[in-house]
This record gives sequence, structure tokens and C-alpha cells, in this order.
Amino acid sequence: MDRKYRPESLMMSHGYKPKWSEGAIKCPIFQTSTFVFESAEEGKAFFELAYDLREAEQGEKLGLIYSRLNNPDLEILENRLCLWDGAEEAAVFESGMSAISTTLFEFLAPGDVLLYSSPVYGGTEHFIHEVLPKFGIKVMLFEAHTTAEELKEKLEASGLADRLAMIYVETPANPTNTMIDLQAMHRLAEHFSRPQRRVLFAVDNTYLGPLWQHPMAHGADLVIYSATKYIGGHSDVIAGAVLGSHDLIHRVKTLRTFLGNMAGPWTAWLLMRSLETLKVRMQQQAENAQQVARFLHGHPKIKTIYYPGLLTEADGEQYTIFKRQSRSPGAMIAFELHGGEAEAFSFLNQLGLIKLAVSLGSTESLAQHPATMTHAGIPREQQEAIGITEGLVRLSIGVEYAQDLIADLEQALEAVQVGQAQDADFP
Repeated sequence: MDRKYRPESLMMSHGYKPKWSEGAIKCPIFQTSTFVFESAEEGKAFFELAYDLREAEQGEKLGLIYSRLNNPDLEILENRLCLWDGAEEAAVFESGMSAISTTLFEFLAPGDVLLYSSPVYGGTEHFIHEVLPKFGIKVMLFEAHTTAEELKEKLEASGLADRLAMIYVETPANPTNTMIDLQAMHRLAEHFSRPQRRVLFAVDNTYLGPLWQHPMAHGADLVIYSATKYIGGHSDVIAGAVLGSHDLIHRVKTLRTFLGNMAGPWTAWLLMRSLETLKVRMQQQAENAQQVARFLHGHPKIKTIYYPGLLTEADGEQYTIFKRQSRSPGAMIAFELHGGEAEAFSFLNQLGLIKLAVSLGSTESLAQHPATMTHAGIPREQQEAIGITEGLVRLSIGVEYAQDLIADLEQALEAVQVGQAQDADFP
């Protein structure tokens, strides 16, 4: 049969054959630190490839050596992850931050410039702004709504354009859901690339991927995930992933080997389990989120709601970008209550079915306060500039019955008392 199966079908078996493991239909957990060689010659050949001592022969792959380098669970997981994004190779880590930090350390050197979008996940912001400069790496942020032409002018005026090494974006932006034009960022990277110095374009795709947005189809070189979120999806595993070409991911994996932050067999096995239901989970979450967003939209105690599914042609470029590069609005919603922190806390403290916790993308619905939680490390003035106000709440919608979620939100909103003096715009 010649049919090419879709990723959701291949998630059950791709890269694994039951005969390898006594007929077990599911890949076992290979809980071992080391692997036995058939011969000394085989061991030598494996290490030659592992340490880049020679080029692989046609069809030759790195054999199993030691679980810090490779493990059957990890390799099968990485093969399956590639299917969603159409990537050549993937590298999986024990956390999203280890995926991000390893990638940035591999492709940035002292004197290089990293151009990154804001807002991004708070941990990413801290690493970029507080850690990278200690290694002589210059960082430049831009607000998510900035156009590529404005960025081009900013870089050229800075005198640092010839040191630009990477453009890093998170879209939709966390937590405001601002859409960034991937194709425009790719063209910007191409504009500043030189034959001897290529500018890489990396995208954190955690909010919509790997189902609803495929950055590599729009020019991204590297796609990064907190695999804890939708890929894991059950709040029981911490993991991260980076995808891209063979050459780029080979470099990432080489550094991963020596930093020792690869995912272990248990993490890999749990993620393989989760990949089997990724599509059905994300579909239900997105359907629920659309119902929740419609309920919240126009509520008298809500000043603004940020959800791609509510964008219309009247929203101009944001709507155009969303329709071009996303297949669904996803399940992340942010909204700003009239008032401020007191009103946001009152709402959050009243929730029952929806749990007050950080993280996102899991089966249960979660709510949190970005200004004092996930993005607390960002200076107050910068928070305000990028839309993280004291009244902003972020929701991650799960797979519960949508009307139950709406009922919980409704009763929590009823408990919020907004003072007229605090917000004159409140009706």
C-alpha cells in the first residue's frame, strides 16, 4: 500500500517494531545506562560517529552507546516529534529551559547579537536578559507588534547589524497572544545574513504547536517547545524539545551530550504516551477555548480580551498574520479585568473547577496572574509597555466540559467588585 499516513496515525508506532521487544505493542522503558557492543570493532565505529571522527557511510547511523548520548525511547520519541513539524531531526531535553539555553549557547558567541521578541515566557526573558550578557552576548528586544521594517531600521541604526546571529520569537506571544509575522522575520534574517555568517531564525512554538502552527513552513530554522505543555499535556512530566535540520540539531545534540541535559528514558516514554492523544486533546481544548472566549467577550467586568479566535478583518495585520500561519486559535486566553491586582486576585481566588497554577497546555484548565507570577521578573515599566497589566489574567483551557468551565468563570467574575474610583472607564 502506497498511502502516506498522517502524523496522528503514526504516533502509535512510528520508529518502533514490536519484534524488537518480545512482541510488546508499546515501546518498553529502556531503563539502562549503557549498551553492549557486538564487537570491539562495532564499539569503535559507534564512537567514531559520536565524536565526529569520520563521516557516516551511506545509511549508517549512530549505534546505542550510553544513555547520555542516545537511548531507544529517546530516539523513537525524537523521530515521532519530527513528523508534526516536517523537521529532519529533533533533540529532546529534561526541561523547556534546558532546550532553550542549550540552543542559545550553541549558536551564540561573545560579541554576537540576539534580537528577541517581547513578551516571551518569563524564564526565557530572564535567561536572555540576565544570563547571556555575562557571556559577552548583546541582546536587543523588540515589542511583538513591531514590524520587520522597523526592526531593520533599528538594527542598522544600532551599528550592530553585522553582529546579528539569531532572531528569536515566541508567537503567539506569552501571555498577550500577540501574533508575530514569521515570514517577515525570516526575510529579516535573510536580509542580514552573509555568505560567511548566516542569521538563524528560532521560534518558540509552545502556544500553538505542534498541531496548530508550523514555523519551519514559514522559514524558521529552529522550532523550540516546552514539551511539558501540550506535547506532555498531563502535568506529570517536565521536558523540552528543539527541531530543525540535521546539521543544526547535530550541533545541539553534541552540546547536549556534554551538558548532560538530555531527556531520560522515563521522560521519553511519558512523552510517547502523550503524543498518541495529542491531536484529540488539542482539538478539544481549542473547541472549549472558543466557547469560553465567546462568553468572556464583552463581559462588563472585562476591559480587554486577547484570543486569536476573536480577531476579525478590522484588526488588520494581526488578523492577516493569524489566518496565514495558524490552523487554529488554540486554547490560551488572556483578559484584563477592570481595576487591577486586587480585582484579578479576587477573581482567581474564587475559581473552583479551574485551578490557580502556572504552566499551560494540560488536560486541566489553569489560571494565573502573569504580572506577579510567570512574568514577575520583568520590570514593571516593561510589563506595562508589552501589555502585562496588574489586571491581566491568563487562562489555559483544558478538556473539561465547556459549560462547566464557563459556569466557574461566571461565578468568579460575579465575586469581583470593581471600584469606580479605580477605573473610570468601567460602565
